[in-house]
Amino acid sequence: MSIIAIVQARMGSTRLKAKVLRKINGVPLIKLLLLRLSKSTLLDKIIVATTSNKEDIELKNYVESIGYDCEIGSEKNVMDRYIKVGVMNKAKIIVRITGDCPLIDPQIVDKVISEFTSREFDYVSNISPPTFPDGLDVEVFKLSSLIEASNQTSKLYDLEHVTPYFRDSGYYTTYNIKNKKDYSHIRLTVDELIDLNVIKNIFTYFHPNYYFSWTDIIDLHKKEPNLFTNHNLQRNEGANMGSGQKLWKRAKEIIPGGNMLLSKRPEMFLPDEWPSYFSKAKGCKVWDLDGVSYTDMSIMGIGTNILGYANEEVDQEVVNTVKSSNMSTLNCPEEVYLVEKLIEMHPWADMGRLARSGGEANAIAIRIARAASKNDNVAICGYHGWHDWYLAANLKKDELGSHLIPGLEPNGVPENLRDTVYPFKYNCFEELEDLVNTKNIGIIKMEVLRGESPKNNFLKKVRDLATKKNIILIFDECTSGFRETFGGIHKKFEVDPDMAMFGKAMGNGYAITAVIGKKEIMQSAQSSFISSTFWTERIGPTAALKTIEIMNREKTWEYITRLGLYIRDCWQLLADKHGLEISVWGIPSLSGFNIKSTKFLEYKTFITQEMLKNGFLAGNCIYVCKSHNKKIVDEYMYYLDSIFKILRECEDGRDINKLLKNSICHSGFKRLN
Repeated sequence: MSIIAIVQARMGSTRLKAKVLRKINGVPLIKLLLLRLSKSTLLDKIIVATTSNKEDIELKNYVESIGYDCEIGSEKNVMDRYIKVGVMNKAKIIVRITGDCPLIDPQIVDKVISEFTSREFDYVSNISPPTFPDGLDVEVFKLSSLIEASNQTSKLYDLEHVTPYFRDSGYYTTYNIKNKKDYSHIRLTVDELIDLNVIKNIFTYFHPNYYFSWTDIIDLHKKEPNLFTNHNLQRNEGANMGSGQKLWKRAKEIIPGGNMLLSKRPEMFLPDEWPSYFSKAKGCKVWDLDGVSYTDMSIMGIGTNILGYANEEVDQEVVNTVKSSNMSTLNCPEEVYLVEKLIEMHPWADMGRLARSGGEANAIAIRIARAASKNDNVAICGYHGWHDWYLAANLKKDELGSHLIPGLEPNGVPENLRDTVYPFKYNCFEELEDLVNTKNIGIIKMEVLRGESPKNNFLKKVRDLATKKNIILIFDECTSGFRETFGGIHKKFEVDPDMAMFGKAMGNGYAITAVIGKKEIMQSAQSSFISSTFWTERIGPTAALKTIEIMNREKTWEYITRLGLYIRDCWQLLADKHGLEISVWGIPSLSGFNIKSTKFLEYKTFITQEMLKNGFLAGNCIYVCKSHNKKIVDEYMYYLDSIFKILRECEDGRDINKLLKNSICHSGFKRLN
């Protein structure tokens, strides 16, 4: 009877890349595992089974260099990988070991094998339920039973995790070995960096002995509990997590906040379940790292992809640019063409500067305006980036709480910027007028509109006040530009600023922003140092020129406005149908709704949770793009209908928290994102 241990291992671990070759005291984890496993007296052979991916060639070469066989197989269908290795090696009984368990104990391995061979069971393990520490998992089964199971199940979960079908189907006789005392809370596996540190602590303590027993580890845990710092991690958490969720956990260990943009953090949508990362996107479809596709009825790249993801015309222009080189000692001509085009679209402007992000464009505009006005004091209305000049509004108190989200800390912002930035509320002209009269304001910077439209001739009054007081008026159109007009949304209201910024939609996903303004103001850029290497790259202006060309040809702002109005009407109809009171906000192509309830965040989380099940990335707002259509919207509304029905029940007393799988989402921005 041939008993073969198959150790599944790969380099592509989502949470801890290349963990099996991470070294402890100079020895890779996979070697430590194999050395300890080789002490089993009942195994006839040990084989490592990895994937056919290129990155696993290094693992295969290393395993073979230390004297062990290593076979390759499917990455996702691990069950098939086991079957092929078993058949190839004429195995009768397979012992399943995972490569993230370097402390595997040969005594436990032999105990499970003995239990299997002495009785008539199809499957024996020590994991269901677990009483041994996590990382000492052993499973034993017949190869013939595994082949039979593979013919009976096609569930991806079963194929990836190999043995759940044995335990869950009810077709097999199973047995679980229990320890007298439950030590399942002790974690000896390696999924994350903190796990690796614990394993290092253990091997370092027993060094140079590699062959200490699992009971020695238990004694160490009692003696030195401070060495075991990973006790807060859940057992087998990864089995129920997608690749994106695993990568997010990994990201938060090495990137402050987890990513580069607050609005894209999973906690803003569906904590612990949001797919988090994409592998590709096209039109209004997004594919996650596991290849699952979703229709994006959410923020569409934070409003950057107005034509839809991966527009072929724009991408082809970019490809041509890349082939001709994106950077050179000389300047790219496209920057001239783009500034000329923006001035042509906005005749009140004479000059422009380009950058790559909205925060940069806002900082450039403020620097130029302060240089031109010779006045540091700014009145703001809306969101204008993360830079010191803007966050200085919170140096006294949470002044931005009504503009953004409350509690944005100005830590790191120089104290001498205090009393230079003063927020005022949209449509509150008297509040602005008071600031101008009492705070020596030299610059007014504002979003043309936010969650509501201008009332009582608000924008015209702001323009007249700025003109009368010789104040520079700046419109931040990084979000609103190109969504209701060909260019700035201020054209719709026939109010011209002195300066304006554009971004997001202008490059259809490629990084490009612009600051345009009147010549007498923009020339002040020459008297201040404003310069950056990558503001001169070629891809951004190239993408913007082609995107603007397509928008003009297809009148995209008219299309997305019509579809946005249809979406708003559908939301209201569903709300009325189910007796929910909602408020709809934003411009038509960037619309959102709030359910008027103290449980709104719970409701928003539930909407995202249920929509995700049905293949939609969705929350309570939608950036409409040219790739959306009525058929997509109607399908989205079909699922939202049943969700609203449940929310009505929750308003009548049903407990929404019992319907939520995980934590409640964080509150979002109180503006156009």
